Amino acid sequence: MSMLDPIFNPLLQLDVLWIVFIISLVVSLIIIVIYKYTTNQDLMKQLKEEIKAFQKETKELKAHPEKMMEVQKKAMKTNMKYMTHSMRSTLYTFIPIILIFGWMNANIAYEPIYPDQEFNVTAIFGKGTIGDIELIAPTGVEVLGNSTQEIKDNEASWILKGSEGDYINENALEFEFEGQTRYKDLIITNEQKYAKTKEKIKNSGLKIVQIENKPMKILNLFGWKIGWLGTYIIFSLVFSILLRKIFKVY
Repeated sequence: MSMLDPIFNPLLQLDVLWIVFIISLVVSLIIIVIYKYTTNQDLMKQLKEEIKAFQKETKELKAHPEKMMEVQKKAMKTNMKYMTHSMRSTLYTFIPIILIFGWMNANIAYEPIYPDQEFNVTAIFGKGTIGDIELIAPTGVEVLGNSTQEIKDNEASWILKGSEGDYINENALEFEFEGQTRYKDLIITNEQKYAKTKEKIKNSGLKIVQIENKPMKILNLFGWKIGWLGTYIIFSLVFSILLRKIFKVY
């Protein structure tokens, strides 16, 4: 279980769009507040004004390339100084943001497997692997077709469907290959929840077992369907611009 589950799991009762909206707003607010109080705002304001002045001067010196190059060098030096001071706040926010991204990827990157919905399970093998592999489904889950599949082009796949439930640990999907049994958790539910989609297998010709949940698409911009990360970036850019103005951050 992720350490963020107690904090963010209540959000899973909401529509996924609202989950990303709330998290991106909260994270943007935290980043702006930390940035404001871990940087010298007087200095940042001064550097930003200098950068704008250099940009204006550069435009005015287009007819004088040599002088323009000198101004550009000064602008780059000032810009580097601004970026160096800005990076200080990143030290405080980097790890929390990585943890939050991990929680979002584990909870809202894909659609759940719904009860009685058909879904694919694929086993991926090392190059040149041949033979058969058997999938043994727990009670409540049905394999549509042969449970034993021949490995072709380093893969074998099945179509399954099942009743609502958490099929984990000793009640997980079983894969019999070369005398060994491997397991893959499966969750079938109407809630926004799913098991880890990919399971890497060690010390075996069987390398990966994956449940092919459909990727979650949250926004539809002119036919371009966007997942959680793209939606988060869009919201964060908007919130960052607004919050910088509200908190007068430079």
